[in-house]
Order: sequence, then structure tokens, then C-alpha cells
Amino acid sequence: MSLERKTTLLKKELGLFDVYAISTGAMFSSGFFLLPGLAAAKAGPSVILAYLLAGVLILPAMFSKAELATAMPRAGGTYYFLDRSLGPMVGTVGGLGTFLALTLKSAFALVGMGAYLAFFVHVPIKPLAVGLTIVFMVFNIVGAKETTGLQRFLVIVLLAVMGFFVVQGLFEVGVLWNEPRTARQIKPFMPFGFEGLLGTVGFVFVSYAGLTKVASVAEEIKNPDRNIPLGMALSLMTATFVYVVGVFIMVIVLDPDALRSDLTPVATAADSFFDWLPQPYGLLIIVAAAFAAFASTGNAGLLSASRYPLAMARDRLLPNALANLGRFRTPTVAIIFTTALMILCIVALDEEGIAKLASAFQLFIFMLVNLAVIVMRESRISSYDPGYRSPFYPWIQIFGILTPVVLIGYMGWLAIVFTLGMIVLCLVWYRVYARDRVVRDGAIYHWFERLGKRRFEGLDTELRTILKEKGLREDDPFEEVVARAGVMDVREDATFDEITQNVAQMLEIRIPYAAEDIAREFKMGTHVGATPVARGIALPHIQVSRIRHPELVLVRSESGVIIPVEDVPTNTEGLAAHALFFLVSPEDDPRQHLRMLAQIAGRADEDDFIDEWLAASDESDLKGLLLRDQRFLSLPVEEGKRTAALIGQPLMAISWPEGCLVALVRRLDETIVPSGQTVIQEGDRLTVIGSLEGIRELRSRYLAGSG
Repeated sequence: MSLERKTTLLKKELGLFDVYAISTGAMFSSGFFLLPGLAAAKAGPSVILAYLLAGVLILPAMFSKAELATAMPRAGGTYYFLDRSLGPMVGTVGGLGTFLALTLKSAFALVGMGAYLAFFVHVPIKPLAVGLTIVFMVFNIVGAKETTGLQRFLVIVLLAVMGFFVVQGLFEVGVLWNEPRTARQIKPFMPFGFEGLLGTVGFVFVSYAGLTKVASVAEEIKNPDRNIPLGMALSLMTATFVYVVGVFIMVIVLDPDALRSDLTPVATAADSFFDWLPQPYGLLIIVAAAFAAFASTGNAGLLSASRYPLAMARDRLLPNALANLGRFRTPTVAIIFTTALMILCIVALDEEGIAKLASAFQLFIFMLVNLAVIVMRESRISSYDPGYRSPFYPWIQIFGILTPVVLIGYMGWLAIVFTLGMIVLCLVWYRVYARDRVVRDGAIYHWFERLGKRRFEGLDTELRTILKEKGLREDDPFEEVVARAGVMDVREDATFDEITQNVAQMLEIRIPYAAEDIAREFKMGTHVGATPVARGIALPHIQVSRIRHPELVLVRSESGVIIPVEDVPTNTEGLAAHALFFLVSPEDDPRQHLRMLAQIAGRADEDDFIDEWLAASDESDLKGLLLRDQRFLSLPVEEGKRTAALIGQPLMAISWPEGCLVALVRRLDETIVPSGQTVIQEGDRLTVIGSLEGIRELRSRYLAGSG
């Protein structure tokens, strides 16, 4: 990874609760505080079921986006996934369309806020929404961490009030349950038939669309393999429970006719059973929650939506200026552009129109996202390495493709026309502006390649770069492989072929292949260009059957070894390698093989690596350069130090923290691979690998405060 590439990436500073806050805050606004009344007018009491079904129908999109986001954690979310899987034309449709849908939904939330504030303050709704949009713009420009700090506060306030509303509301339902009027509240359950129910499911689907919004900031999330799917799952469970139970309370407590014309149903319901609180504090609590909900949706919406023009500008589908990062390393121009469009939507559109149009196009996009997972899986790209894999593949994706078609059909002609119009508009933009500016294709051509068509090699290269940035998984045995690796210091006149032969003889002892066969495979990799060579580093690598664990040999050459790679410029100065890493892995786990290569490459690509490599005093120092510092510890055993307590003891008699292993013992000029019976002597240096917690404990036990 070049330094230039690093500076164009957004900072990774969002954790699990940030993911949860963005997803949850993006769902709780109009969907709960505004839409239930409008939805009840279309479905009657079955609006309860409509919210539940919408929560179930979002599952395919959630599973698919979680998989794609952990494989390709990049700004732009849906756009990036669709572009890399289905190609830039579909990516343009998905990117521009999702950007508009998010902008519409965020604008809807800020407009809806005014209906609740009107209980206490009579202010013009749209100017207030415009003002809040500008405030959120400032937070977003300053930084994602500051934006999500505000988001966390808003979501905590919201969930606290919603929990209070649900508990008090269920108590009120229990009081009313046996009264005759309660039965009339829910009968007939589907007064507008099955058609009315399905149309309402599509209408309220926008309530859950914010769940996957967090994928657009995947590039800024720490440990995306864990935090994205877990955060989204927790958020969906929270939202579905509150939506279904909350709407159930509204249906039971409120008069049906009043509910169907009510734009503030939560406040009306709360007012009926918060009467034990001094007035107007019950209503004030709900208004505060509504304000937090609408504000969190508007804030999260602006954060997420602005990453779409950023990502598309990076790929030259939109003007380059939108890709520029400001002084806070945030996409300042894209944020300002998104803010301007939100203000336009606030001024020009009404509430119901915004909700219906946003729902329809979001359903279409979710259909494409499910298709993208199928394409990426079936393309068989080895560097497609999601940290989370969707369950029930491909059936849940097929279900996720078919259901949006049905729901959009029941939403009416306006939704269909808007969706088709958006597709046409995006295609026109692609043809007029973007088509001649891009030179890549999607993973679908890798699928076609299996059927005799063409493929785009650049995608595999890009995914490998992402693998390097993501790093290893917890169960990858990188430290163990490095710890037991063979090490060679080669003479000045050694050739690559001679080095490869010596490496093969070292590996012959460890894997069931003859040295000649191993050497031939490594040499073949250099001749076909499969050996990465750059900045004084070479990574010859092969995958073979009949082995269970990866093996590695480290080679150091002070003078440099010329690597005979074909199809490179005749000036071979850049192909002199001082550090060679020969890796052989089981062929049944190509993704782990790529992750280990990426880990070595990422460490070796640092500016000071070669200098430190050549200056290393022994085998332990060489291995220490590759091992992650937080999982590696070198313990010198000396009299007068805390480690003196280890002298004379066999390793098996020492209480090592769980998960820690003494991998090497350096004794004088000899490196020993120890057993439990190995007795520690004064002057030994122990190389320990292990878990984060274990290494921290050993540092505290033996090195803290040592001079």
C-alpha cells in the first residue's frame, strides 16, 4: 500500500456502538413517529402485521449488505458493492439512486420533526428543517467521530424514552384489554384486504431502510468483520420490537378514525396514558424523543448519503471535486453537495410523497444488493473474502430479489414511475458523463469467464488491496507460522535459483514433497509473474495439497538478489530483493493464503522495514519485524531482572497466561524450538506469541518498571 493511497482513505474510528447508533438512529424517526397513522389509513389494524413483515423482509438485504461490507469495507456502501459486482453502469444506478433515496428519507425526517415541535412552539417547519440540516453539515465536516458522538447521545435519549413508552403503553393495554371497545379496535383486522396489507408493507418498508445505511461508512469502521453484522443485527431486533409493540399500543389505545388521520400518533397515544404525570411533562418527554429520533435520522442520513458522491467521484463517475477530503479528512465537498440536495427536497416535497418514493427505490436497490452477493460468490474470486457470510445462500438472496418486485407493484403507479424514471436518469448520466471515464468491469465478468466470456483482472487486484488493509482474522495462524519459520542469510553472490533450491530443501523436511518439486513450483511463479516484487521485497508463494498448515522461510540478502520476473521493464534495478518470504499454504484455503501474503506485504511495505531488516542482529529480531507487536514479546532472561525467576526452570513448570506460547529460545548463537522440558538458562532470550491479554500480562509481570 503506498503512502498516497493511505492518505485518501477515511479514518477508521467507529466502533460497535457507533454502528448500532447509526443503524438504529436511521430507523427511528418518521417510521415510528409519523408513518403509523398514514399506514393505518391504508391497512387498518393489520398495520401491526405490516411493520412485522417489513422487518422480516429487510433480512435478505441485511445479510447481503453485511457480507458485502465485510468483504469490501469502502465508502459508498451500496454503490461500491454494485459497481464491483455488476459493473459501473449498474453501480451508477445504485449509487445515484441510493444517494437520492437516503437524501429523501433524511429530508422527510427533518420535516416530520416540525409536527411534534408544534405542540410547544409554533415555528415554520421547513425553515427549521433547513437550519438543522446546516447544523448537521457542520458536525459532519468536523469528523465522523464527532458526528457519531452526537448520534450516540441522540439514540440513548431516544431508546430511554421508547422503553418508557412501551412499558407504560403495555400496562395501559393490559387495563383496556377486557373492555368491549378493545375488540372493536382490531376487528376487522384487514379491512382493506390482502392488497391493502401488501401495499402498506411496501409503504412502511422505508422505516427499516436506514438499517443498512451504515454500510456506506464501512471504510471508517474498526473491525468491520465483527462490528457491521453484529451492530446491524442488534439494531434490527431493537427496531422491530419497538415498531411492532409500539404500533400495537397505538392501535389499541387510539380511536381508529383518529389514528388514520393523525400525524403525531405517538404523542396522542402517550397523552392518553401519561396522564399520571404533571402536565405537560408526559407530552414533553415524547416530543423530546421525537426530536432525538428525527435529528438522529437526519444526522445519520447526511453522514451516510455524503459517502456516495465521494465514492463515485473516486471512480470518476462524478466530478473529481466530490472526492476531495477537507482539513478534517472528511469529504467536505460531498457533504456540502448532499446538504444542498436535502434542503431542496425539504423545500419542494410533501411528507407522504417523500416516504413513498424513497421506499420504492430502496426496494429496487435491495433487489440489486441481493443479486450482487450471488454474483460475487459465483465469480469465485479468491480475494473475495467476507468476514461474515450470509446464511441460507442462495435462497435468501433469491427471496430478497423477488419480494421487492411484488411490493413495488402494490405501491401504485407513482412509485413504479418514479423508480423507472430514476433508473433512466442514472443510465443517461452514465452514458453521457461516465462511460468513457472508466476502464473496469464488475465481478459478473468473472462469472462469465467460467462460461467462456471475459473477466476484469483489476477487480482482483483491488480486492487484494482491501485484504491488506483489513489484516488477519483472529484464527489465522500467522504468529505460529512466523515463529517456526526457517531463516537464511545468503552470501553476496547467491542467485535466486540457488536460494530457491536451498529453501526447498528446508521445506522438504516439513511438507510431503521433494525439494525438486517445491523449487520448480516457486520458480514457475516468478516466470508467470505471480511473485510480487517491489521496494526490495519478494514474496514467492505457492499452494499445494496434502499439507495442513502454512510454512514460511525468511531469506535476507544484504547485497540484494535479482528476481527473474518476466514481462517487466528491462531496467531491473527495482527487482533486487533484500527480503524474500517463501510461503507455502494448503490449497484448500486460498483466502487464508492471501491474507497471510497481505499481512507480510503490509508490514514489509512500511518505509523503515528494509533498514530494520538489514540491521536485525539475529533470527529472533527478523521474525519480530513481521509479528504484530501486540501479539509478540521478546523476553531477555538476565540476573537482576524480573526474568531471573525463570532461570533453571523447565518451560512446562512456568505458569504462562492462557493462549501464550514460547515459540523460540535464542541461546548464544543457537536458535532452539523448545519443548516443555526445555530448561531456561541465564542469557536466553524467549520469543513469546499469544493473545493480546496474555502478552499484556507478561509485559506487566516481567518487563514493567525494568530499566
